[in-house]
Amino acid sequence: MTVFEELKERGLLAQLTDEEEIKELINNGKATFYIGFDPTADSLHVGHFMALCLMKRLQMAGNRPIALIGGGTGMIGDPSGRSDLRTMMTTEMIDHNCECFKKQMSRFIEFGEGKAMMVNNADWLRDLNYIEFIRDIGVHFSVNRMLTAECYKQRMEKGLSFLEFNYMIMQSYDFLQLYEKYGCNMQFGGDDQWSNMLGGTELIRRKLGKDAYAMTITLLLNSEGNKMGKTQKGAVWLDPEKTSPYEFYQYWRNVADADVIKCMKMLTFLPLEQIKEMEVWEGSQLNQAKEILAYELTQLVHGTEEAEKAQESARALFAGGGNAADMPTCELEEADFQDGKIDILGILVKAGLTASRSEARRAVEQGGVTVDNEKVSDIKAAYEAAQFAGEGIVVKRGKKSFKRVVMK
Repeated sequence: MTVFEELKERGLLAQLTDEEEIKELINNGKATFYIGFDPTADSLHVGHFMALCLMKRLQMAGNRPIALIGGGTGMIGDPSGRSDLRTMMTTEMIDHNCECFKKQMSRFIEFGEGKAMMVNNADWLRDLNYIEFIRDIGVHFSVNRMLTAECYKQRMEKGLSFLEFNYMIMQSYDFLQLYEKYGCNMQFGGDDQWSNMLGGTELIRRKLGKDAYAMTITLLLNSEGNKMGKTQKGAVWLDPEKTSPYEFYQYWRNVADADVIKCMKMLTFLPLEQIKEMEVWEGSQLNQAKEILAYELTQLVHGTEEAEKAQESARALFAGGGNAADMPTCELEEADFQDGKIDILGILVKAGLTASRSEARRAVEQGGVTVDNEKVSDIKAAYEAAQFAGEGIVVKRGKKSFKRVVMK
């Protein structure tokens, strides 16, 4: 199976241009491709996972990745998939986030001479002369055509700012710059990026002539990948300070049954033959597949040692014992106690296991709360500060939500 065939088999490719040429470049390690990352936070999240895994896959096949950090475009914000204007960030915030990204990306791809590159589009966007830019680049874009793009159409009802309207032109200009500076001949992006990416391909051909070639490929389900990064409690981050290795492991251990094989194909580096054998698994075997998925991805992001610790802790908790030291932790302060005690409802809210005391009350009354593996049935149950010393107590809501609660 060729590299291109494997990408298709794993469900990674959707729309593309010039399929035969793309296939030729990828299969022969001749692609210099880029994927863009807007630095809207100081950590990547699991929504970026598919792009990072794709970069790793293609680099292993001899192709050269360019991680394009949007230090310039990040000052505008991509309107794709949004109903409101992004919060404006300072230059200092953006630059800090860019540095954080590189550290995390280094776990997936190898940077260095002749290897992967990290490029910041601030280098050519922040100091642009506006008049020169619109004369040189803007002339190649039709406003009528731009307004038909999905990324703009969905914003027209609530209002699309002129600031955001520039995003497509700037992203297209990125591809032109990467093509001219680094020989970048291919771009990847989410399926919601198709219009922006075509703009870049067309800009190169219009400005440099028909002989200039540039390819576009979108990642099937990349927008769904971004949804993977969101839970009711926020994003699942790759930074262990934001999402612990244990929480990261548990996130993948608890994916929906229908998503296990799909995630296995798109995100792990297990052979397709091995994954296909799991497609018929049911019941306890399906839980085993989830464990494999969680371990593989935790190992990829946090290393073997942390993956093993997370797996052992999860198994120990399900078995009703074991060391809870590696579990996500909630720290109580003196202010959380009244008359030296805190009730179970207060613990559940403080630990983030429920959003309110009324939700906590229902969880207890429905028999879904345990403390150190013992069911709590009394909503007035209270605990003294001394009980949270050392390793504290393990509070569990339902089958999948846990916290170790300790004194600060």
